[in-house]
Amino acid sequence: MPATQASPWLAHALQRTAAGPAEPLNVPARMEWTTRPGSGPDAEILGPDLRRKRVLELGCGPGHNVACLATRHGAQATGLDLVGLQIRRARSHYGRLGNATFVAGHALHYLQASDKQFDAIYSVFGAIGLVSPVLLFPAIAERLKPGRTLAFSVPHPQRNGGRPSSDDRPRRDYVTMPDRTRLPIPRWDFDADRWEAHLERAGLWLTSAQEFHDTRHGCWPTTLLVTARKL
Repeated sequence: MPATQASPWLAHALQRTAAGPAEPLNVPARMEWTTRPGSGPDAEILGPDLRRKRVLELGCGPGHNVACLATRHGAQATGLDLVGLQIRRARSHYGRLGNATFVAGHALHYLQASDKQFDAIYSVFGAIGLVSPVLLFPAIAERLKPGRTLAFSVPHPQRNGGRPSSDDRPRRDYVTMPDRTRLPIPRWDFDADRWEAHLERAGLWLTSAQEFHDTRHGCWPTTLLVTARKL
């Protein structure tokens, strides 16, 4: 994630930290991909059997999905986040879990520097959409084993009645802080067709694109969930 984006995410983590200490948590019963808990798929979209599989989350936040994959699916799960405070919280919540690892770093830099191969890579409102896909998708493809899955959820481009980007440039969006203030961020805000074009350039084949609604936020779809496979 570009350095210019670090400040909003750090501010978000600082407010979370100020709200109370991070303590050990129970492992969630399922993965969450959307803005509405309990809707959408679980971990099955990453593969039919994740036991001992190496899985990477780009933008893990407090680590809930990593913990679920490590404990309930037996994956060797790594969570990466740009903000060290988020990694500290994730370790406070789930550091006791043997199959879960949490690492601070920039998604693009981590992928480019790593020599690991992963059985699945995913992002839940994380790095994908916040880092240029021209750079990020080829780096993901390098680290993903052939035939394996990339999955990511992003804010739906038509949320709040908006339109998807008409070109490949990022546009202005906002991240909502815990205190409900909003800070601006750049976001690549694509529809499924434009995501597919970027995936194909990196050697990744789109396998599904699903939209999900959250009636608490009006009638427009709120989440776009995309899955792809390395050729």
